Amino acid sequence: MTTTVTLPLWLVVLALILAAIATLDRVLMPSARWFLRRRMMRLVARLNKRLDRPIEPFKLMARQDMIVRLVHDPRVMEAVVEHARETGAPESVAFQLARTYAREIVPGFSALVYFGFATRAARRISRAFYRVRIGKVDAALADIDRSATVIFVMNHRSNMDYVLVTWLVADRGALSYAVGEWARIWPLSRLIRAMGAYFIRRKSSNPLYRRVLARYVQMATAEGATQAVFPEGGLSLDGRVGAARLGLLGYIVNGFDPAGRDVVFVPVAIAYDRVLEDRLLVEAGQSGVRQFRGSASSIAGFIGRMGWRLVRGRFPGFGTAAVAFGAPISLRGYLAGAGASTEGLGALLMAEVAQSVPILPVPLVAAALAAGPVPRADLPGRLTALIARLQALGAVLKLPPTGLAATLAEGLRPLEARGIVVEAEAGLQPAPSKAALFAFYAAPVLQRLEIGVETQPMPTAEVD
Repeated sequence: MTTTVTLPLWLVVLALILAAIATLDRVLMPSARWFLRRRMMRLVARLNKRLDRPIEPFKLMARQDMIVRLVHDPRVMEAVVEHARETGAPESVAFQLARTYAREIVPGFSALVYFGFATRAARRISRAFYRVRIGKVDAALADIDRSATVIFVMNHRSNMDYVLVTWLVADRGALSYAVGEWARIWPLSRLIRAMGAYFIRRKSSNPLYRRVLARYVQMATAEGATQAVFPEGGLSLDGRVGAARLGLLGYIVNGFDPAGRDVVFVPVAIAYDRVLEDRLLVEAGQSGVRQFRGSASSIAGFIGRMGWRLVRGRFPGFGTAAVAFGAPISLRGYLAGAGASTEGLGALLMAEVAQSVPILPVPLVAAALAAGPVPRADLPGRLTALIARLQALGAVLKLPPTGLAATLAEGLRPLEARGIVVEAEAGLQPAPSKAALFAFYAAPVLQRLEIGVETQPMPTAEVD
C-alpha cells in the first residue's frame, strides 16, 4: 500500500483535469444552476408584478423537461407506433425521430434575454427606422378574461413585424412566435429560441412531425401561453392581406376543450410606408416562386448604406409604421355558433385583420394615383375625396395630425424619390418600369375599399 508508483507527467495532468471536471459536475455546477435558477425566478416575480399577463409556468419550464413531456405525450406515442408500423422501422427508432423533432421545435425561453435585451433592442430598431403609431392596445385587451389564452393573429408584411409587435406588447406579456426555417442558423437560432419562438417546417408533410408540432401548439395553448401567429404562412407578395392557411389554427381548434381555458384571438393589422424587402417580394410575386433572390452582397450593401446615413445623422427614415387592433374573437363563443368550422374561423380572422389595416400616407397617395394620372395641383382634391370614402367605411387612418398638406408631402416625396411615381404630360403617374412596386404599395388601400363595398362596417376611424 505504501509502494511508490511512477507515472508519466502527461497521465498525472490528465488525471487532474478529469478530477477537476468531475468536481465541477458533481459539486459546483448543481450549486451554480440552483443559484442562477433562483435569481431568474426572482426576476420573473418582479416582471409578473408589472405585466398585464404574467409569464406562464409552461414557458418557464426547463427545455429538457418540456421535450420529455412532449415526446411522452399519449398522442405523440400513438403517432410513434403508427410511424413504426407504416415505415417498418423499430419503435425505438421512431421514438428517437420524434425526440429529434421535439428538440427542433421546443424553445428555451429566457426572461432575461426577452425583457433585458430583445424588447429594448426592438424599441430602438423600430424607432430608428420608423415613426411608430399604434392603436389602443389596452382597449383591445381590456375585456378579455385574464385566464384565457391570448393569440395575436397578424398579417405578414415584413420581417420587421416580429420586431415591432415584440416591442408593442412588451408591457403586457411575452410572445411566442412560430418561426420558419430561415431562422435555423447558428447563432441566430439560439437567440430566437431564447426569446420563446418555436421553429416549424412549413412545407413538411411528415405525419409524425406534424403530430409532434400539433401537440406542442396544443399544450402551449392549453397552458395559457400568449402567442403570435401569421396565418398567411409567409410575407405578402402583393401588399394585400391573404387567405389563412389552416395549419396552426387547425391544431388550436382541434385541441380546444370548451370546458377548459378559453382561447381569444386578437386580430392585429400592420402597415408600413416602406417595406424593407419590397423589391424582393415584388420580384418573387412576378416570378410566381416564393424564393427571395437578394444576394448577400446587396443586402449587406443596403444595411451598410443605411447604417452610415444613420451614424452621420442623414438617415431620413422609412416613414411611418403602424399597428391597429381588431375586435377580439372568443374561440368558445365562435364554436358555439351554427356552422362553425376551422375554415370559417380563418376567413373571419383574416377579414378582421384586412379591415383593420392602418391607412398610411404612402399607400394612400399610391391608391389615389391608381385611379389614373392627375396634375400635381389636382392631387389634394383627389386625396381629400379618397380620405372621405375611407372614413365613411370605418377605416383606421394613421395620418399626420397636421393635416392634408403633411399627408401629401409624406406620401408623395418617397414615391418620387425612389422613381416609383413620375410626372408626365398628363400629370403624376406610376413609372412604367416600376408598375409592380407601385401596385404593391397601393394594394392595402384598394383592398380596404373593396372590403368596404362588401361589408359596409360602421365608422370607427382612428385618426392621429
